[in-house]
Amino acid sequence: MNATVFLVDTLFSLYLMVVILRLWLQMVQADFYNPMSQFVVKATHPIVGPLRRIIPSIGRFDTATFVLAVAVCALKLITLGLMFGGSLNPVGIAILSVIGVIKETLSLMFWVLLLRAILSWVSQGQSPVDYVLYQLTEPFLAPIRKVIPPLGGLDLSVLIAIIALQFLQLLIQDTFPM
Repeated sequence: MNATVFLVDTLFSLYLMVVILRLWLQMVQADFYNPMSQFVVKATHPIVGPLRRIIPSIGRFDTATFVLAVAVCALKLITLGLMFGGSLNPVGIAILSVIGVIKETLSLMFWVLLLRAILSWVSQGQSPVDYVLYQLTEPFLAPIRKVIPPLGGLDLSVLIAIIALQFLQLLIQDTFPM
């Protein structure tokens, strides 16, 4: 049973990360023609496309993609709840789904920042992935660099951003244990 739970949880979490990544790419207006962006769009468009006809965007915020993220998180909670034989409370599932999307967003931000930091050590910034990671993380890192500029060529903004994300994740975990 543990292997099945792991597999279900992992598959839902991976797709949820792709959906959140689509929302994030749209919010920072990342390069649509980048291969990584194309993958994210193609993986989510079969569901987001029809949802957009029903749910309009609010400014640059793609409401349909956010609704899909909450729905994927709700399906994950319902599936895991049914596997364990738990009761299904629709209001509880809705609240936990929104919290789950926030937690998964913070987790995704952590991994993207970490990946950008690692790639900065080994890459020369020429790959399409580097460029998208730059577009995704720069809105968070630029304000930190204004307060704490690079010291002797060492950019601490990624470290500070990761510490802030970990703090927020712990704060949410303590407030809403799931």
